[in-house]
Amino acid sequence: MTPAQRQVVFINAAHTFTHYCLLILATAVLAMVTQDRAMFGGDFGPVLTLGTAMFVTYGLGALPMGWLAAKFGRRAMMTAFFLGTGFFMALAGFMNSPAGIGIALGLMGCFAAVYHPIGTAVLVEAAGEKVGRAMGINGVFGNFGVATAPIVTAFVAASLGWRWAFILPGIVCFAAGLLYVREPEFDAVKAGGGARPFPEIPRAVVRRAVVILLAIAAVSGLVFNAYTLLIPKLMQERLANSPDLLPVVGLLAFLATICGGATQFTVGRMIDKRTLKTVFLPLGIAVVPGLLALSFLDGWLVLPVAGLVAACVFGQVTVNETMTARYVAPELRAKLYSIRFTIGFMGAAVASPLVGYLHEATGSLAVAMMVLAGVAVITLICAFAFPDRPEELKPELWARAPEFERERGAVPQPAE
Repeated sequence: MTPAQRQVVFINAAHTFTHYCLLILATAVLAMVTQDRAMFGGDFGPVLTLGTAMFVTYGLGALPMGWLAAKFGRRAMMTAFFLGTGFFMALAGFMNSPAGIGIALGLMGCFAAVYHPIGTAVLVEAAGEKVGRAMGINGVFGNFGVATAPIVTAFVAASLGWRWAFILPGIVCFAAGLLYVREPEFDAVKAGGGARPFPEIPRAVVRRAVVILLAIAAVSGLVFNAYTLLIPKLMQERLANSPDLLPVVGLLAFLATICGGATQFTVGRMIDKRTLKTVFLPLGIAVVPGLLALSFLDGWLVLPVAGLVAACVFGQVTVNETMTARYVAPELRAKLYSIRFTIGFMGAAVASPLVGYLHEATGSLAVAMMVLAGVAVITLICAFAFPDRPEELKPELWARAPEFERERGAVPQPAE
């Protein structure tokens, strides 16, 4: 493989580990409250909130990553991701108190925060001109982590105990880091992986895109994280409400979330042929009624509706990440990704205590679903407001954009 292709392989693997590690607790908690009542008690909500520190550090940690990469290099940062995430993921399985688990998960979140701002920037450079396709495939790998986390965690926890649900994937992630240590620092220009020269885009258009992108990040992080956290519990409440059916819960959660993987691949291919808004808008429209339907549906109809919502939520992620690649110059991408993911993951940090509190207060996930539907309306408004520019597909047209003509006309001409 070429250096660019090897980078893509490792970055895709890192995306899988990132989302897998963040969702172990969501399913493991179902085993923890039954296998170890002396330590955790029997309530779902309080144990789920052990993930709060993990999501806080995951969100806040993304902010300095662009600057740290400029100082230490992207290779060093991605190496730290694999080794640090794997070590603390495994360490959580050895802790003998809820506080110890929360601390280990919080430290794991610090290292997991490396991936999105740094890994995404590397992927965009290594992808060449087919950024949408690369983002779509990368999204499939991230979704694979989301989809396999509940099913693998459920089967491992049921057969070996909840501790091994953290230890085994931690060892695998750490081993991947040992392989990545052998990779040299990646240079897109020298490796021949860079895309075409980035066009000069009118400042007003860039400002509008960035403002909307950050607004989307503020709410989509909450919806994405809360929804992926509550899927296992949703399947248990509506379809498999018995401790003996934990593997079935994992399988049902896997079937619902794997729909997002197929959608991300399709969305990625569509993005290379269509403007971002025309892809984003239908996804935003479908999420709101889907979440409202899940607030009251019961029985097997929950599965296809949950799959539809997962497809739309995950499809939006691919669109959002490509927005930065299309409207922000390469030298600023890592820093903007850091800001954007920090904003997004601060919303994500609210997801764990919010879902836990609403479930404990109401005894079901119905109110949580309605709250997420209300938040998703904001994303829909942002989708309507995002620029719909044909120049996205033909960057050479930006030089003839009306905004450029106005900007140029505002510049005084030198006197002869």
